[in-house]
Amino acid sequence: MPKEILLQVSPETAADTALLKANISKKMNLATADIAHVVIVKRSIDARQKSVKINLKVNVYVNGESFETHKIKLPEYKDVAEKQAVIVVGAGPAGLFAALQLIELGLRPIVVERGKDVRGRRRDLKAINRDHIVNEDSNYCFGEGGAGTYSDGKLYTRSKKRGDVTRILELLVAFGANPDILVDAHPHIGTNKLPQIIEDIREKIKEFGGQVLFDTRVVDILLKNNEVQGVLTQNGDVIEANKLILATGHSARDVFEMLHAKDILIEAKPFALGVRAEHPQALIDQIQYSCDYRGAFLPPAPYSIVKQVNGRGMYSFCMCPGGVIAPCATSPGEVVTNGWSPSKRDQATANSGIVVELKLEDFKPFAKYGPLAGMAFQKSIEQKAWHVAGGSFDNLESQNSQCVPAQKMIDFTKGKVSAEIPKTSYVPGTTSVELGAVFPGFLTQILRQGFTDFGKSMKGYLTNEAVLHGPESRTSSPVRIPRDSVTLEHLQIKGLYPCGEGAGYAGGIISAAIDGEKCALMVAAALK
Repeated sequence: MPKEILLQVSPETAADTALLKANISKKMNLATADIAHVVIVKRSIDARQKSVKINLKVNVYVNGESFETHKIKLPEYKDVAEKQAVIVVGAGPAGLFAALQLIELGLRPIVVERGKDVRGRRRDLKAINRDHIVNEDSNYCFGEGGAGTYSDGKLYTRSKKRGDVTRILELLVAFGANPDILVDAHPHIGTNKLPQIIEDIREKIKEFGGQVLFDTRVVDILLKNNEVQGVLTQNGDVIEANKLILATGHSARDVFEMLHAKDILIEAKPFALGVRAEHPQALIDQIQYSCDYRGAFLPPAPYSIVKQVNGRGMYSFCMCPGGVIAPCATSPGEVVTNGWSPSKRDQATANSGIVVELKLEDFKPFAKYGPLAGMAFQKSIEQKAWHVAGGSFDNLESQNSQCVPAQKMIDFTKGKVSAEIPKTSYVPGTTSVELGAVFPGFLTQILRQGFTDFGKSMKGYLTNEAVLHGPESRTSSPVRIPRDSVTLEHLQIKGLYPCGEGAGYAGGIISAAIDGEKCALMVAAALK
């Protein structure tokens, strides 16, 4: 049996097999030649001290011990072309992993996706970045792979209790992800790598008898006596099945509106909202690693920060080292920001959402919208941001319609309009404004105080080298679609399984994928 040991080594040692073996041999009082294999089980960075270290958990095999490389394989899927159909609405991680699980369970998934396939989406992303044209069905939020595909591909989750994280990571590796995601404390695939993995998942679904329909937006759920009968698409087509996994993502406002119009039970849910802050990556490296230059053996530094301000949590969200800020609107007449990083995280800037937790009471001015009050609150800020950045409600397709309101960080804390905004990674461009004009007064006050507090904890963080872009508003769904805690079936509609981020039960790729699998398991159990 291998011996498991914990090490804390320099970045250079962690990156060099020979140096690592030498370190292990000293720790174990063994000759280096006696060490046959070293398998890294877990890896993380410890930057709490002035000298940055790498924490490793390794399995050490000495000569003579049996060693076999663990090859990760896909499950043995069987053809389900003639099996009972289950509709899956949405081809994000919840929908795709639900579909794979359904095939494992002998059921035929029909995945219905409003957007385009993962390659076709690229043209629409180019259009929103270059021409400021928002395709309401194909954008950073909608399309094959969901919002995570072109907004970073981070795989870290704190939701260990929700399900088997390792299973999801191993499935991703089997579909082509770097095996390092099984080892790293904060695994990440990268926006440039994830599309091929998503495409391979789709082809596997089709290979074993499932269907994947693109450019197919669901406009109605067909019911009889509060039981699912199928769905109606925007083209007037009916897809029949009595089990429906609804995994539409956090931005499918038309789906929330449709459910509400049909008196299908939904409820408002608190979420978080704020800005996206961009710093030079070199500055974040200096702050986090306490050095002038991080060197060749450390990755671009991330950061995570949380403060309590006026009784509210204000925290970093979806931090992207070596990344860029992207326009994530899903309709004309609004601006929305998000961030992403390529797999190498090699861009010159670092960005993070900096958001404030909201409460249901904050939505009282929108009470007339009932359970959609949070969504209306969210929409009002996105539309105000679009307008103050130069958008005209008389011409939703105006050429400045995806410019984002921006302000230097110190200027924001002082309520001072920045004289100029330096070029940032946000391609459609920025408009210098006082961001307090975008947010309600209580939110502006918290953000201003919070950034001041951040600067006290991270020396150098509060700087006019940083530019704030607003808003960061799609952190999670503004509604929850209630379901039974055991069966996961909707409390009112038989055969409807609310799923993933859009239904309020996940917060990222991994937790959404886990929830997709759980819903598929419950569908299969109900059909027995």
